[in-house]
Amino acid sequence: MPDSLTTDHLLLRRWRELDRKPFQALNADPRVMEHFPATLTPEETDAGIARIQNHFDRHGFGLYAAELRESEVFIGYVGLSVPSFDAPFTPAVEIGWRLDFDFWGRGLATEGARAVMDYAFQSLGLASLVSFTVPANQRSRRVMEKLGMVHDPSGDFDHPNLPLGHPLRRHVLYRLAAPVGLSNP
Repeated sequence: MPDSLTTDHLLLRRWRELDRKPFQALNADPRVMEHFPATLTPEETDAGIARIQNHFDRHGFGLYAAELRESEVFIGYVGLSVPSFDAPFTPAVEIGWRLDFDFWGRGLATEGARAVMDYAFQSLGLASLVSFTVPANQRSRRVMEKLGMVHDPSGDFDHPNLPLGHPLRRHVLYRLAAPVGLSNP
């Protein structure tokens, strides 16, 4: 994966030390983390950044830091990851995003995800992508649908990293196949 991708409004790039504090604030925001088990401490966020950087090194792609091109303000991440748990749909590559609440509703997650999706299919030659979230996360589900992803009810699953009975354990699975002729055989 290249070190960066550019869209009309975003620069998707490798992480910098300056991203640490705003990402800690984003992950501590209960609005952003509404569909996750908990907000994250600064230490948990730092560990997450380290995992993201290691993922880039191991797989050659990952979750890009997202910044607004005009102001160079960090607003979250958009990118690709290999799920670290076993589920009926794995192995797979997930497309995902997490943006600062102040930047919701502007189409930025969709814009960034489209650039990542195009790169995944055209340059990496991936045959398909998945995305998943809890059923109540309508905002992310709308982004998935805007990308052309289709909900696969037969693939819905209980997230294995959450305990039985946890209210966020159930997840919906969305899939998208590469356009014909773009993926590796």
